[in-house]
Amino acid sequence: MKKRILTGDRTTGKLHLGHFVGSLQNRVKLQDEYDTFILLADIQALTTHFNNPELINSSIYNIAIDNLSVGLDPNKITFVQQSQVPAIAELTVFYSMLVSVNSLRHNPTIKSEAMQYGYDDLTYGFLGYPISQTADITFCNADLVPVGDDQLPHMEQARKIVRRFNDLYGETLKVPKELLSATPRLPGLDGNSKMGKSLGNAIYLSDDAETVTAKVKSALTDMNRISVANRGNPDICMVNKYHKAFNVDEYENICDMCRNAKIGCVACKKTLSIRLNQMLDPFRERRRYFENHQGEVRDLIVCGTSRANEIGAETMSNVKKAMKIII
Repeated sequence: MKKRILTGDRTTGKLHLGHFVGSLQNRVKLQDEYDTFILLADIQALTTHFNNPELINSSIYNIAIDNLSVGLDPNKITFVQQSQVPAIAELTVFYSMLVSVNSLRHNPTIKSEAMQYGYDDLTYGFLGYPISQTADITFCNADLVPVGDDQLPHMEQARKIVRRFNDLYGETLKVPKELLSATPRLPGLDGNSKMGKSLGNAIYLSDDAETVTAKVKSALTDMNRISVANRGNPDICMVNKYHKAFNVDEYENICDMCRNAKIGCVACKKTLSIRLNQMLDPFRERRRYFENHQGEVRDLIVCGTSRANEIGAETMSNVKKAMKIII
């Protein structure tokens, strides 16, 4: 049997280039080698968007289409709607008995996201996000989880929970491993260390060519460079970081030209826009197809979730037998 991947996205809006380099690229590369599960994380979306159910609902389709648009084969992957898999909810409850509140409060990703959203008094669901994520990974006994580097604390927490469970009840669950991409984190166009849906600094996979070009024009460059005649510092330029991620063949030459005042910021941004739109054009074509065939997308989600429930039921049977709570 193939080893299994579990990865996914919160259903809080469309995906952007940060998601692409952080996880989506690896999903596409590994879909032939691994049994690939893509989680549509609508429960976890509630941790920050509980007051906007319409967005969560529409995003279930948008996230699925984003995944399909980048080249995931609908015949090779399994979409899973998180809220429709009871095993995930059950495991979340069981795992919550094995994790201290203090360990969750000290999780660096929880702390940084709480600060980002301005949360002083955390909800139980927000604080317990890593527990829910562990349930996502283990309901199907995933071997590998492609993630961005902001998820590494959650992965370490997941391994601790699984090891604790196995120590208490016997070897029942696989200890998951993470897979980082070559570009685990893409900064925002505005210089923020992270590109984010809620930060207004992202290029979305669904953006048209004109929008991409306009966003690249607004990107932060070397603020000390006044004119083309001035030597630039590509190390502090956001546009350069995108060249490094998406324009590998020209990257070194562009850095050299910038440092030696042989290319200006306008020309550099134009080159990046062209490269990004060349990459995104096939995505747009596939997106148009699935946007016009949303019935097919729904069927993929329903069928995938049905398969997930079969696997989850088997996992729960093994878990409950190990815990000796089946009479």
